[in-house]
Amino acid sequence: MSTNPTGPEEHHTIAPRRVSFDWHETPLHWIPDEPTATHVINVLHLLLPAGERWFVKVFKEALPLVRDPALLKDVKGFMGQEATHSVQHAYVLEHLAHQGLDTAPYTKHVDFLFERLLGEQPPFAAPVPTQEWLRFRLSLIAAIEQFTAVLGNWVLHAEGLDRAGPDPVMLDLLRWHGAEEVEHRAVAFDMYEHTGGEGLPRYARRALGMAVTAPVLLYLWAWGAAYLIRHDPQLAGRLRYSLREHNRAVRAQLLPTWRELGAAVPRYLKRSYHPSQEGSLRKAVAYLASSPAARAAAGAVGRAAIS
Repeated sequence: MSTNPTGPEEHHTIAPRRVSFDWHETPLHWIPDEPTATHVINVLHLLLPAGERWFVKVFKEALPLVRDPALLKDVKGFMGQEATHSVQHAYVLEHLAHQGLDTAPYTKHVDFLFERLLGEQPPFAAPVPTQEWLRFRLSLIAAIEQFTAVLGNWVLHAEGLDRAGPDPVMLDLLRWHGAEEVEHRAVAFDMYEHTGGEGLPRYARRALGMAVTAPVLLYLWAWGAAYLIRHDPQLAGRLRYSLREHNRAVRAQLLPTWRELGAAVPRYLKRSYHPSQEGSLRKAVAYLASSPAARAAAGAVGRAAIS
């Protein structure tokens, strides 16, 4: 299923991996002297625990609709990976709390978004048919995964981050997660295309999913970055989130460019589009094979097996 439709490609198995991250030595500003870049990226930790739990819930609802055995296998692997991502980013939130940065006042709104507004039933008793509500939420996930694939590809190539001397554990988390996003970049799209109906209505709903997702993500990200900077105990109110500082970090290659992010939208809206165009599966798998967190977890399992 999750292959390039323009040519033959050997099917790649998608499965969750064990990882082990030790956060004890990770500083609050894990990119040295770059609080804005640090916290813009830290918004991932605010959004992903609830967001990726929601992915899994919605896909569970849709599993009975899947008639393709290969897609079903991919979807189950995707669900396992997303569940692992949710847990690992939640651990980062705990670490931030231990460092005096309480994220609960922000994440309660994220929880409300995914659990209530985008839950199993339409909000406010809206008269939306059950099948249509499920298809709409699947279209949102496909659109979100477009951005996670773009971000995953970016972080795997982000030489500016390497030059900045970031905390190695946080960089490994981001690259491990980013590599898995590239690895499963087509699954949510394939799931939507498989279950989202036929013809123009299916495409229109896909476009609607992106039309909703792009501005909401931008708003949540700006709000999250502003929240983290405003409540950072080390900054003590001396800094506010600003486009000036954000763009300075972009020029330093610590953040993706607006063009990289914005170009993902028209690319996705092409009728012929398929996410297998995003990133390099070979590079993603190579990083996953060398990730310190994955190797540490594998070593721990091996030691347990022989003890």
